[in-house]
Amino acid sequence: MFDAQGGIEAVILAGGEGTRLRPYAEYIPKPLVTLEGLPILEIVLRQLARFGFKRIVITIGYEAHLIRANFSDGNHLGLELSYSEENSPLGTAGPLGGVEGLAEHFLVLNGDLLTTLDFSLLFKDHIRSKPMLTIAAHEQTVPVEFGIIEGSDQNVSGYVEKPTLRYRVSMGIYAFSYRVLRYIKPNVRLDFPNLVLRLLEAKEAVRYFPFDGYWLDIGRGEDYERARDDFPGMKQALLGKDFK
Repeated sequence: MFDAQGGIEAVILAGGEGTRLRPYAEYIPKPLVTLEGLPILEIVLRQLARFGFKRIVITIGYEAHLIRANFSDGNHLGLELSYSEENSPLGTAGPLGGVEGLAEHFLVLNGDLLTTLDFSLLFKDHIRSKPMLTIAAHEQTVPVEFGIIEGSDQNVSGYVEKPTLRYRVSMGIYAFSYRVLRYIKPNVRLDFPNLVLRLLEAKEAVRYFPFDGYWLDIGRGEDYERARDDFPGMKQALLGKDFK
C-alpha cells in the first residue's frame, strides 16, 4: 500500500487494435480476451485495487464502448474509473497527453499483461528515488541456434557455439513524475521508446526497477495460449488468496 496524494494514480493503456492477437481478439479490444472467463484487463484492475491504487484512467480507442460497458465506473471493483478516448491512434505514450488530473506521481501500464509484480513496490521506489521515469524491467534469455563468430576485418578472434543472450527488457509497466507531460504534446502520436530517448536527451533521470518474478506480455496468439496454460496455477499469486 502507499499514500496517494490525490489525483489519478494509474493509467492503463487499452486503446490498441491488437492485430497480432487475432483471431482471439478479432472483434474485441485485446485486453478483453479472457482467462477462465475473466478479462485480462479485469485481472490488472483487481491487482491495482489490491495494491492500493484507486483512481484509475483507462485510455481507450478500438471498440471503446466494449471496455466502458464491461467496467463502467469501477465501483464493483472498489475503484474510481474514468476513460480517456483516442480519436486516432496515439501510440504507447501519446495517450498520456490527453489524461487530465494526474497525480504528482502515477503508474502507467499496458492492459494486456500478466505479472506477480507488486505495483506498489515499484511506485514507492520511484517516489523515493525521484527520477522522471522508472521502468519495470525483466531479464529475458534468447537462445541463438548458430555458432557466433567474433572478430573484425575478416580476422576471427573467438567463436561461441550456440550462446544464450540475456537482455533486460521493459515489462510495459512504468512510474512517471507529472513533469513528464512537458515532453508529451496532446493529440500527437508518441511511442514509449521515443519518449525515453527524448527524456535522456534532455538529461532527465530515467531508472529501471528489476523484477525476476512471473511476467508475460500477451501480444501474440502463442502468448495468449501460454497465459491460458499458466493461469490456473498462477491465479492465487495474481489475484490474492481471497479471490474466488
